[in-house]
Amino acid sequence: MNSPKDYYAILGVDKKASEKEIKQAYRKLARRYHPDVNPGDQDAETRFKEINEANETLSDPEKRRRYDQMQQGSAFFYDSFPRGSRGSDMFSESVGNRRSPFGSGGTFRFDPAEAGSGMGTDLFERLFGEMGATRQRADWEQVVEVSLEEAFSGATRLVNTSNGRRLEVKIPPGVNSGSRVRIGGAGDGRGAQAAGDLYLNISVRPHPNFERRGDDLYTDVSIPLTTAVLGAEVEVKTLKGKAMLKVPPETQNDKRFRLGGMGMPRLGGRGRGDLFVRARVLLPTHLDDKERELFEELRGLRGG
Repeated sequence: MNSPKDYYAILGVDKKASEKEIKQAYRKLARRYHPDVNPGDQDAETRFKEINEANETLSDPEKRRRYDQMQQGSAFFYDSFPRGSRGSDMFSESVGNRRSPFGSGGTFRFDPAEAGSGMGTDLFERLFGEMGATRQRADWEQVVEVSLEEAFSGATRLVNTSNGRRLEVKIPPGVNSGSRVRIGGAGDGRGAQAAGDLYLNISVRPHPNFERRGDDLYTDVSIPLTTAVLGAEVEVKTLKGKAMLKVPPETQNDKRFRLGGMGMPRLGGRGRGDLFVRARVLLPTHLDDKERELFEELRGLRGG
């Protein structure tokens, strides 16, 4: 039996670390090991996946509580599923919608072509109890990593199943880390009464420019001091392209603007989240004599 991964050690934080400390550690490590920063570096990619996995658990209070219980001697353990075996799942509620012991879950069914939705089931679906129950079907699970752009627009993946099949699977727009795609009958049927299903556990890579919170996105835009004072339109990058943001006069630093419907698509085609843009006012540098004279004049007018 393998011991569970030490997520606190992966993030380099104490077991009593606050949510803020965990978030700060995660962001620092994610930037350091992001695949875009380390192209072709397999060690960095592996490290990045571990960091993302650790954050998914420790940033959620309920998942963290259950993980801590497991670390203290729970009967469950974390490991990759052996081929052809799922083990008994004490927390399963149904074959089509299994729930993780670390949070509510959901499954996307693509065989037949009907789609369900739900969030929260994460990589801890690999946790299972050793109850010795007779196996009736053999499900199989794989982790599939996608970019935020792919999660926004939808994607396809070619996956190799445990029974030798090669399938092209559609990943719907709006998936998040913890979403699952189910391919019926594509599991491992060796030694089982019937072949089970293949479950793709989705992991969405963090983006260097956008932070995702549910279906909403958050980003920053830099604006010149003159724009902040006098107002103007500025260009904002979105996952759909570019948009124009109207900045009103006397906009303060860190002011947030909402661009409705420009966030992530909601699963099932139920609209989109919003994009929140934070203004980052840039102070001018390398002033020439005329500019400095004007600022001196302004200071005199303002009594500063």
